[in-house]
Amino acid sequence: MIEGWLAVGALALAAFAFAVLVLRLPRDGLALFGAVLVFGLAGYAWQGSPGQPAAPKPQLERASNQGEAMVEGRAALFDRTQPPPDYLLTSDAFARRGRFGDAAGLLRQGLETNPDHLEGWLALGLALIGHADGFVTPAAVQAFGRARMIDPGHPGADYFLGSAYLQSGEIRAARAVWAGLVERSPADAPWREGLEAEVARLDDLIARAPMLQGQ
Repeated sequence: MIEGWLAVGALALAAFAFAVLVLRLPRDGLALFGAVLVFGLAGYAWQGSPGQPAAPKPQLERASNQGEAMVEGRAALFDRTQPPPDYLLTSDAFARRGRFGDAAGLLRQGLETNPDHLEGWLALGLALIGHADGFVTPAAVQAFGRARMIDPGHPGADYFLGSAYLQSGEIRAARAVWAGLVERSPADAPWREGLEAEVARLDDLIARAPMLQGQ
């Protein structure tokens, strides 16, 4: 189930990033777009069966699809006027093939000499989650925390962390992370209204689900 969630959520991340940075939707449109994404994810959590594919696929192929979506979703948040470092390119190649452990190892080596590389820490957090079959590990939380420290104004760390919590079924944790991002975001941040709508819908989901209220 977790593998399916990772792919669905990563594709949603890519779509949201594309809407913000490429389509440059107006704020009203972005709010609606973000609300639709989180509503679909929440509905899938209750009614869908991401662990049950319509037709069996080899595990390697599923992991490869997940890695491709993760890399594209992260890369969409960054300007590519400057080429990324070699270690990020190589780790992305591993991630695209579902080899998340190898990707994480390369990223750790690269970050030893480039400790202020924001995208590298985001990539490490995502690779660690992929390696853990979608679970948010303490090491992944630490990687996202390092990214947040490097650039507190960049939404990537908390957006990806909240999405990973949501994908793993930790609804209240996802809500807490995204609500914190909303509170820290400037009033004119292009992602703020969309995230506010997502937090409101998670609040509604929690209110309607007694089993979530005690988490």
